[in-house]
Amino acid sequence: MRSVPWWALLSSACAPVLLVGGWTVSAVLQGPGYDPGSATISILASDGAQGYWVMTSALVGLGVCDVVTACGLRPAARAGRVALGGGGLSAMLLAFFPAPASGGSLDHGTVVAVGFALLALWPVLAVRRPGHAWRHGRPGLPDPSPASDPPPASGLPSASDPPRASGRAPAEGSVPWGLRPRPSLMAAGLMWLGGGWFLLALFVNDTAGAAERVVTFAQAFWPLVVVVSCVRWTGDDARTA
Repeated sequence: MRSVPWWALLSSACAPVLLVGGWTVSAVLQGPGYDPGSATISILASDGAQGYWVMTSALVGLGVCDVVTACGLRPAARAGRVALGGGGLSAMLLAFFPAPASGGSLDHGTVVAVGFALLALWPVLAVRRPGHAWRHGRPGLPDPSPASDPPPASGLPSASDPPRASGRAPAEGSVPWGLRPRPSLMAAGLMWLGGGWFLLALFVNDTAGAAERVVTFAQAFWPLVVVVSCVRWTGDDARTA
């Protein structure tokens, strides 16, 4: 039994497509005066923008995809799933707190900051320690302790017995790649670096649009990476079982 349902794979694949498609179509509708390298995505979803309805719909769809993926990503730790779902809700809330046509907005900025923080933290919060049993579609349950199992009558291990504890920590291979500490820390670190680039670009140079696109795409794409790694891991586990 797969630990990640098909609809979670579909939602995670749709998220980056909706995001990139939304800002591409909205930029075309906005006209040649819009520079995607320097202008932020929020301008495309601001009051009075030509492509307001396209970008807003894309953000709402992105948020729905993140919430659906969080519900189906059962191998991930609960805290990470909650953070991913919270980031999706923040994306949907942007429809109610659009950026103004000119100037700033505290409400819009707060929603954006909260959403970014949740989506930049969820890879680390979703990490699983090696030694969790998902083989029968029950993610998050610890492996049974071999010492608690009664020994066979003959005193010799049988072929169906689980391996005895060797005193060493379980290998990282017992966890899907996308939920291991090293890749998760790297993904979260790159997202925070991208956020720093975006803040710096707002005050120093004119690359804020490019920075925001890199960060938001990374945050939309990482759930797909995690889901695919879980599906592939479960499939390999079933073939070797």
